[in-house]
Amino acid sequence: QVQLVESGGGLVQAGGSLRLSCAASGRTFSSYAMGWFRQAPGKEREFVASINWSGTTTFYADSVKDRFTISRDNAKNTVFLQMNSLQPEDTAVYYCAARFSTVVSGMRSRYDQWGQGTQVTVSS
Repeated sequence: QVQLVESGGGLVQAGGSLRLSCAASGRTFSSYAMGWFRQAPGKEREFVASINWSGTTTFYADSVKDRFTISRDNAKNTVFLQMNSLQPEDTAVYYCAARFSTVVSGMRSRYDQWGQGTQVTVSS
């Protein structure tokens, strides 16, 4: 098992930035891919970004491409999501997820462990 704890959410104005962090513990962090998903009220949880075990491959949803950047620090067992040019439609609970595979994926069902989520609210 791996435990995931997100942090860094909050309230920001449109056009602003936030950096989310996800601290992992319990298993060898560097052996699996990581992802970020989000869920807005009344909507399905959707894919945001994924990164492979080494950080050399990333994958983004079209809606966040060129605005968000996923990265990881295996020495600190942490994955990050840098979010720039935030818009009100980015408002959601953001979840960190671990996939017990080294390969990126945009499919929610491919992830094995989830964090509790952190709220991001973007005001207009």
